Amino acid sequence: MTAEPQIPPPTPVLPGSRSEPVPEGYLERRQLRTGTAGWVLLAGLGVAAVISGDYAGWNFGLAEGGFGGLLIATVLMGVMYTAMVFGLAELGAALPTAGGGYTFARRALGPWGGYAAGIAVLIEYAIAPAAIATFIGGYVESLGLFGITDGWWVHLAVYALFIGIHLMGVGEALKVMLGIAAVAVVGLVLFLLGAIPDFDAGNLTDIAPTDAAGASEFLPYGVLGIWAAFPFAIWFFLAVECVPLAAEEARDPARSMPRGIVAAMGVLAALAVLMLVFTTGAGGAQVISESANPPVDGLDEGGLRTVVNYMGLVGLVASFFSIVYAYSRQTFALSRAGYLPRALSVTNARKAPVLALVVPGVIGFLLTLTGEGAVLLNMAVFGATVSYVLMMVSHIVLRRREPGLERPYRTPGGTATTGVALVLAALAVVATFLVDPTAALLTLAAYALFLGYFAVYSRHHLVASAPEEEFAALSAAEDELR
Repeated sequence: MTAEPQIPPPTPVLPGSRSEPVPEGYLERRQLRTGTAGWVLLAGLGVAAVISGDYAGWNFGLAEGGFGGLLIATVLMGVMYTAMVFGLAELGAALPTAGGGYTFARRALGPWGGYAAGIAVLIEYAIAPAAIATFIGGYVESLGLFGITDGWWVHLAVYALFIGIHLMGVGEALKVMLGIAAVAVVGLVLFLLGAIPDFDAGNLTDIAPTDAAGASEFLPYGVLGIWAAFPFAIWFFLAVECVPLAAEEARDPARSMPRGIVAAMGVLAALAVLMLVFTTGAGGAQVISESANPPVDGLDEGGLRTVVNYMGLVGLVASFFSIVYAYSRQTFALSRAGYLPRALSVTNARKAPVLALVVPGVIGFLLTLTGEGAVLLNMAVFGATVSYVLMMVSHIVLRRREPGLERPYRTPGGTATTGVALVLAALAVVATFLVDPTAALLTLAAYALFLGYFAVYSRHHLVASAPEEEFAALSAAEDELR
């Protein structure tokens, strides 16, 4: 066999990294299907990725801050995500590639910053499906479906089934996501209609005040409880930031990306407030704080309770399915540019990245065998908040360093808006250590291993012709001409 011909990199080598020649046809074997998703499918992706957080997870924040603490935390995290979404809408329209947060940080902060942001996102998206899969297994067992009594079969089945659907192509996958998300939203609406008659304002504050500083009936765990509730409030919005990862597959991303992600955030913000207030008001803060299935425990016995129970399973499936898409695109982009092993970015005949779907899926399935769903969730939140800090810094840096960059959409309020998101994201990073230092330290250790791989190997083997690297090279060349 003869070796494939080599071609030189078409763009300059950048500081902090070293590019090398790649085989002819390298990018042709690493192409996604373009023009597939309009703004409605992008909004569906954002809602689907998050919707499981309305069914479970957020309620444990009641045990950290009480209703008042979690309410304030939810408002603050809602402000953070809204501000961040406006920033990402601008960046996603200006730099529309599959790299998402990695692309933005690569342009603003160089190879190290881009890799650090991309790996933080990847850790979030690789671990979150594992956590959700453990909850799906619990739902299936509790509902007595298929006679299953051991959740690992369920974990294996959901990974195999939904990775298989993704391998069929993005158009099919996004349509399935939209349908599942719509069903899950209907389930939440049915729950809210059933919870309204049982709402009692006294239930909101039925947790007895502690002796913590600033404790009261409204803040039973004191002022610090607000901060400790941050990671659980995040669960109302976690992963909406995955929408820019679909940029290369979007139809007219300059228009559809901002519309899709902003629309998704609007729906999620409304659901977050409604679910927090009415679930707690119907079931009582003490009961809901310990519930594995808050909407069900917020309803009286009856047919609606059973319906909502099944809808909760649908919501978990929706988020699992969507975040599998997200991790595959982040893996694909990092691999295509050489930051991760290049084999991970090869696509099949349907333009789906096979190993980028399968390899993180195998790792995620192995994580489900720990059965530590809550720890996995906190690990995902830690990765997410680190990525938020880096993405918001990227927005601010690009606004100041590249004011002439074409921006089809501009963030309302500019860097003041993303500055608010940056401060709140930094506070959220610290909050993860308050709630679960073990999870935070485990994630930090995994993060350090990835950074070590980049320092020792991959930064010396980058692919200059990858879209994200070309964006950065053009920026560097323009700086030299100034």
